Amino acid sequence: MANYTGGSAEAEHLCVLVHGLWGNPNHMANIAKGLREQYSDDKLHILIAKRNSGSFTYDGIELGGERVCLEIEEELQIIESKGGKIKKLSIVGYSLGGLVARYAIGLLYAKGVLDQLECMNVTAFASPFLGVRTPLRGWANQVWNVLGARTLSESGRQLFTIDSFRDTGRPLLAVLADPNSIFMSGLAKFKRRTLYSNIVNDRSAVYYTTGIAKTDPYTDLSKIKVNYVKGYEDVVLDPVNPVSPRPAVETQPLAARLRGWVSKVPFILALTVLLPIATVGFLITSLVQTVRSSKRIRLHEKGLAGINTETYRVPLLIKEIRGAVEDAYGNLNSSQNQEYLGLSDIEETDADADADADGSGSRPADEEEARNPDPDPDSGAGVGVGAGGKCASRMILARERRQSQPEQPTLALTPHQFAMVEALDRVGWRKYPVWIHGHRHSHAAIIVRMDKAAFAEGKVVLRHWLGEEFLF
Repeated sequence: MANYTGGSAEAEHLCVLVHGLWGNPNHMANIAKGLREQYSDDKLHILIAKRNSGSFTYDGIELGGERVCLEIEEELQIIESKGGKIKKLSIVGYSLGGLVARYAIGLLYAKGVLDQLECMNVTAFASPFLGVRTPLRGWANQVWNVLGARTLSESGRQLFTIDSFRDTGRPLLAVLADPNSIFMSGLAKFKRRTLYSNIVNDRSAVYYTTGIAKTDPYTDLSKIKVNYVKGYEDVVLDPVNPVSPRPAVETQPLAARLRGWVSKVPFILALTVLLPIATVGFLITSLVQTVRSSKRIRLHEKGLAGINTETYRVPLLIKEIRGAVEDAYGNLNSSQNQEYLGLSDIEETDADADADADGSGSRPADEEEARNPDPDPDSGAGVGVGAGGKCASRMILARERRQSQPEQPTLALTPHQFAMVEALDRVGWRKYPVWIHGHRHSHAAIIVRMDKAAFAEGKVVLRHWLGEEFLF
C-alpha cells in the first residue's frame, strides 16, 4: 500500500481511512487507490489507520476511537517534523469504522485539534449508526439480540446497545449521537457528511441502521420502482426520490415461480449444512477473542497498552478463520426478520405518553427542519434519552408510531434509536442508498474490499463518491 498512502510535504489535506469489524488496512486499499488516482501525493496525504486491525476491533468503539485519535495526532506531528503542514482533514469510516471514526472526531474536537484544521469530509460506508440489534418483535429476534451482543466482547455490547457507557446510564451509541456531546459538535464542524448504505444483501449492517432510517422501503423490491442517480445507474439510488410505486403486474405463472424456487435450492441446502458448522466455529472463536479482548481492555485502562488513557478521558458532554467467522455472523444476523410497530402499539403507547406528559409534552420536530442539511450545530436541538427519561422515551415512541404510514410502517426501534435518528438527521447527512446486484455479500462489495470481478459494482460507488461527494 506504500504506493498510494502517505504523501509529500507539500500536501495540505489529510484523509484518514478507518476499517471495520474483523478488518485490516488492506480492506481500505481500493478507497486509497481511488483517492490517489484522483489526487497526487503533493495534494493529498492518505493515512490508513492500523492499530485496530483484526481481533483488536473486539475491544470497543471507545478504545478503537482513542487508538485512531492517537494515530491521527502522531501523523500530524510526523508530517510537521518533515516540514509539512496539514490544513484540511477528511475522515472515511467503513462499517464499525464509521462509529470508531465518529468517536475519534469527538476526541479531536475536545482536544482542540479540529480548531486548527479546515474540516472537509466525513464519509461512512455501510456503518451501523443505530447499532445492529434486530427491531425487536418475537422470541427468535430476542435470542439473536442476546446472543449477538455477547459474542463480540465490548464491541458487541456497544453495537447491540446493551452497554451503559461510563456514568451516563446510556449506551455508547446514544451518547455518540447526543446533540450536546463532543461527538456531535465535532461532526458538525465538517463541511460535508455523506453516507452510503446497502438496500439489500448486507448481512452485517442492514439498511435502517446504515441509512439512519425509521422505515425500510426496500423489503419488497417487486412493489417499487428504483430511481438511480444519472450516470451511476443500477447501483447508486437518487437520494431525493429513491423509489416510486411500481404499477401492478400480473401474477407470475406457477411454472415461473417454481423455477425461481428451484434455483434457490442449492443455496438453501448449502446454508442448512454449513451454517451450523460455521456457527459453532464462530461461537468458539468469539469466546477466545472475547477473553483476549477483555485482557487488552484491562491493560488499556491501566495505561499499560501504549496509550495514556488520561489524555483521552475528556468530558463527553458540552454542557484467516476470520472470514468464516464474519460469514457465520452475517448469516445469523441476516436470518432475523425486521418487525414493525402496529396499531395496537400506537394506541397503547399514545395512552402511556399522554398520561406521562402531564399536559406539557414535547411536540414533533418540524419535517422541514429535520431535512435541513445545514442546521445550527450550537442550537442544542435534539432528543436525549438519559436518566429520568422514561416519559421522554414514551413520547418518542408515541410520536414515531403516530407518524407511521401504511405503505412504509415504522420499524420497531428502541427509544434510544429513535432519538439517534432524530439527532443525526438534524446535523445533516447526504444519504445514498446503494443496490449491489452482482454479489450476495454487498457489505464487502460496497467498498470493493478485495479485488474480485463480482465486486465491480462497488467501483461505481467509489466513483460516485470521488466524483460527486468528496470535497477537496
